[in-house]
Amino acid sequence: MTEFTPLASLIGGALIGLSAVLLMAIEGRVAGVSGIAARLLPPFRGGLPLAPLGFVMGLVAAPFAVMAVTGVPIVQTVSSNLPLMGAAGLLVGFGTALGSGCTSGHGVCGLSRLSPRSLAAVVTFMATAFLTVFVVRHVVGA
Repeated sequence: MTEFTPLASLIGGALIGLSAVLLMAIEGRVAGVSGIAARLLPPFRGGLPLAPLGFVMGLVAAPFAVMAVTGVPIVQTVSSNLPLMGAAGLLVGFGTALGSGCTSGHGVCGLSRLSPRSLAAVVTFMATAFLTVFVVRHVVGA
């Protein structure tokens, strides 16, 4: 079971919102992680993409910063099934390309801008997530 952490979730959500607002204000860009990560791949327009590199490095460094501040290790379970992880990564990449964005771009930024396309994307990926969790917990895990 997943532990209920309302305070940590509230703080994390506020920081995500703040980063999205700052990125829009400073760079004029939507904080979609897939789009930011894609800007790290060549060809580069206008030199090395330092802002996307800093954003992705912040994503990687965040758990270590939380551990440094709280002294509590971050517990996260990742499958050791490499073919499954590869297939999952390909499906996420395909879905991101097909949906013209990811959960952060559509869910955080698109919904806050009242985008109908983002609403459709969020409803689709949330329904898929609910169905996947149900199948994994009650059909496959049975």
